Amino acid sequence: MTDLNALAGEIGEQLKELGHTVAVAESSSGGLMSAALLAVPGASKYYLGGAVVYTPKARVLFMDIPTEALGGMRSASEPYALLLARTARERFGATWAVSETGAAGPTGNHYGDAPGHTCVAVAGPVEAVVTIETGESDRAANMQAFAAAALELLKRAVNA
Repeated sequence: MTDLNALAGEIGEQLKELGHTVAVAESSSGGLMSAALLAVPGASKYYLGGAVVYTPKARVLFMDIPTEALGGMRSASEPYALLLARTARERFGATWAVSETGAAGPTGNHYGDAPGHTCVAVAGPVEAVVTIETGESDRAANMQAFAAAALELLKRAVNA
């Protein structure tokens, strides 16, 4: 997790300098984004909280997004990633929120996405969403790649 920690360190310093805060909603990265952000000394100045939203039940319990509110969108999609980020930002009252939703592997998901597919999003003064395809089926490697992609997107948004 060294690379994630270095990236999170840059983001953490930037957030502290700006007086901004962040919340996290992640799925197949399994808490790696939160762990990296919390590994930064002084994280309590910017990290408000996060949730691993891995199942529909977790989406309802942690994010209070019922199935009816999805309007036909599915997880592991750009609209859903943006919904997660916007919801986390609103629920935590954060300046920024970052989200991730995908299929780490070794198999794909029931929507037909291949392993290594994820969508990451940032909500805040700047919004952005990106689809990532690693082309790999290694679960742990994909989890790291997904977390890194989401944190990179957050870093770019905060710098915008």
